[in-house]
Amino acid sequence: MDRISFYDQISSNKRKSIFLMIVVAVVLVVLGYAISFAFSPDYFFTIMILAIIISIVYVWFGYYNSASIAIASVGAKLASRDEYRQYWNSVEGLCLASGMPMPKLYVMPGKQINAFASGRNPQNSVICVTEGALEQLNKQELEGVLGHELSHIASFDIRFMTLTAVLVGMIAIISEIFLRSMWFKGGGGNDRESRGNAIFMIIGLVLAILAPIVVQLVQLAISRKREYAADASSVKFTRYPKGLISALRKIKNDSSNLKVSKAVAPLFIASPFKLSNLLATHPPLESRIKILEKM
Repeated sequence: MDRISFYDQISSNKRKSIFLMIVVAVVLVVLGYAISFAFSPDYFFTIMILAIIISIVYVWFGYYNSASIAIASVGAKLASRDEYRQYWNSVEGLCLASGMPMPKLYVMPGKQINAFASGRNPQNSVICVTEGALEQLNKQELEGVLGHELSHIASFDIRFMTLTAVLVGMIAIISEIFLRSMWFKGGGGNDRESRGNAIFMIIGLVLAILAPIVVQLVQLAISRKREYAADASSVKFTRYPKGLISALRKIKNDSSNLKVSKAVAPLFIASPFKLSNLLATHPPLESRIKILEKM
């Protein structure tokens, strides 16, 4: 079996995430270019500014309050050191080994084995695990899961995904404004200008319909790459891939349901919902396990 270095795995998935982010930016530029020709550069800059303001205000509020929103939405409670001693000791040990500040620890109701991390930076971060995870995972398995969540915090994944959400949101808003504006587009100009405008109108129409779909799929792909990188970082923190492998196998065989909002589902170590691979925020558990077995 060819061995995989966790350092190479982390670097590879981060490079792929950045490349996918560039793809989203390119789609935004191409869409704007087509719209500026279909209407006018002044018109495009107007809707661009409007899209930037709406998208940033909406997403920035969620970014600065991401931890409290996520915790409140799942009905989690603060984990006391006395009641959850192993949980506390495991996180403290991993934080000391990695040089990270201690996040706030929470426990949420639910028999499903799962966990998530949130927060805009390591100083304002939280980790939340389900009751099922604490009951069914042994020390090594729990540390593998916690190492995965700490890596999301250390890599500023919430910040990265927030930036992605801003770009994706801008494309969705620009496309919506453009499609609605076409109803009010008047004629005028000579035949050559009309034919030229019609061509760019058609190109703009196609891009406005397809761009939000494409970038949404790219956003999901970025999310999956960040999960692979977090798995590799967990191995870097714990130096024991078998712990996370065993935990993921238990998660794979877990048939329990977890009642959470779809808005917070991407934060979890494994998706609480069953979706096709193309529409999933997480890679298949089988694929993650196979890669970890080579480390």
